[in-house]
Amino acid sequence: MTRKPSTSALRVLWVDDDQELTRDLSEYLAGEGYAVDCAADLAEAARRLDETGYDLVLVDLDLPDGSGFSLIRDTPRERAREFVVVTGHGSVRTAVEALRHQVFDYLMKPVELAELCNLLARVSHARRAADIPAAPVGRTDTTGQASAADPAEQAAGLLLGRSTAMRRAQELLGRVAGSDVTVLVQGESGTGKEVAADCLHRLSHRRAGPFVAFNCAAVSPALIASELFGHEKGSFTGALRTHRGIFERAENGTLFLDEITEMPFELQASLLRVLETGSVMRVGGDHEFPVDVRIVAATNRDPMQYVEQGRFRLDLYYRLQVFPITLSPLRERPEDIPLLADYFLARYSGPASGRLFSAAATACLLAHDWPGNVRELRNVVERACLLSDGAIEPEHLMLPGAPAPRQAADATAPARNPGTLLRDAEQDIILQTLAACGGNKTRAAAQLGISLKTLYNKLKRFESKSA
Repeated sequence: MTRKPSTSALRVLWVDDDQELTRDLSEYLAGEGYAVDCAADLAEAARRLDETGYDLVLVDLDLPDGSGFSLIRDTPRERAREFVVVTGHGSVRTAVEALRHQVFDYLMKPVELAELCNLLARVSHARRAADIPAAPVGRTDTTGQASAADPAEQAAGLLLGRSTAMRRAQELLGRVAGSDVTVLVQGESGTGKEVAADCLHRLSHRRAGPFVAFNCAAVSPALIASELFGHEKGSFTGALRTHRGIFERAENGTLFLDEITEMPFELQASLLRVLETGSVMRVGGDHEFPVDVRIVAATNRDPMQYVEQGRFRLDLYYRLQVFPITLSPLRERPEDIPLLADYFLARYSGPASGRLFSAAATACLLAHDWPGNVRELRNVVERACLLSDGAIEPEHLMLPGAPAPRQAADATAPARNPGTLLRDAEQDIILQTLAACGGNKTRAAAQLGISLKTLYNKLKRFESKSA
C-alpha cells in the first residue's frame, strides 16, 4: 500500500533523463512517505523550482540541455535547501567541483537503495535541526549537558562552537563528510583536529567501519613504513610474523594521519602512490593489494613552508589538500569559550551537579590567551572541578593573574602556636591534604596548587627528615 506523504515529509525533486531510473526510485520514495517530483531536463526542473520549493534536489550532471551544475549554480537556496549530485561518470575532479558548489552529497550510479535512504535520513535530520532555535551562548540545558542547539553544531557533533569561524568549519565538515574526498585539516595544537576527523567519520557512510588515528611524528622513522603499510614475515630482522599496517586496519573506515608534515621525506612517495592507486604493498612483499580507506590528514604547520624547505613533496601536498579545512585558534573566537567551558564543566562534574562559573571566573576565562587552545581549556576546567565543591571561582582556574586557590580550614587540624616553623606547617598541610584525597597524589597536588613533581619532591624531603 502506498503511504500518503506526511505534512512534514521531505519535498524531493529528481532531475534525470533516465526515465526508468527516476520512475522506479521516485515510486519507491513515495511509498516511503516522501513527496517526489521528477524532471527530465534543466528547463523542466527550473519550471518546477519556480512553482514550488524543495527540501532536496537530486540532479544528474549530464542532462540533454546542459550540466546539472548550472541548475545548482542558478537556483536560489530559498527554492532548494540542499542539492545532491547523481552521476554515472564520477572522478575526483567532479567530486571536488560538486563540493565547491556546496552540494550536500555526491552519489554514483547505479544508486543503491540503502545509500539513498541513508542520505534522505541525513537531509531530514538537517532540516529538523535547522528548525530548532539556537540556545543562549554559555548555558546548559536541564540535564546539565552543554547546549549545542545550533544546526551546524548538531551536524558536527563534538566540534562545538558558534563563532563565525567555527560555523564555517562545521559547514565544510557537513558538506564533505558524505564523500570520500581526501581532507586536510590545519590548525594550531589543541584546536581539535582529531575531533574534526572523528566527526567526518561519524557523519560519513563509513561510520560502521573503524576510525584509525596515526601520529606520523610519534613513530621512529625506521618503523613508520612497517606501521603504515605492514610487513611480511622474515622481511627484516625481528619480523617474526606478518604484520598488518594501519591502511589494512582501517579497511572500510577512515584513516587519520596526524602531523603529516613530519612524515620522513623518503616515505612520502610511497604514501602518494597509495593515495593515487588505492593499493598497498607490505614491506618485504612482492605484490600490491587494494585497500578501501578514506584519508583525513592534519598538521599544525604551514605545509608550503615545508615544501619550500624541501621537506615535503609538493605533489603529495596537492593530493592531500583536495578539501582543506582550517580550525581557528581559541583566542580568535572568544565567543566559543563560555560554550566550551560549560560543556567541559558538565562533563567533569556530572549532569546533575548544577555547577556554574561565576561571572568573575567567566571574565578570567575570556581574558586568557589560551596558547594551548581547546585542550588547555579542557584541562583548566577539569582541574577547577577538583578544586571546587560549588561554583567555579577565579581562584579555582589557576590561570596567570588569577587568585591562588584558598585552602579550606580543617577543624581537625592541630592548632599552631605563633613561631611555629613554616616548614612544619607546610608538612602538616600537605600530609592532611594527601590523606583527604585518599592518597591520590595527582588530586592532592591539584588541591594544593603545586605540580605533581613538586609534591613528590616535598614528600621525599619529609621521608628523609623522619629517617
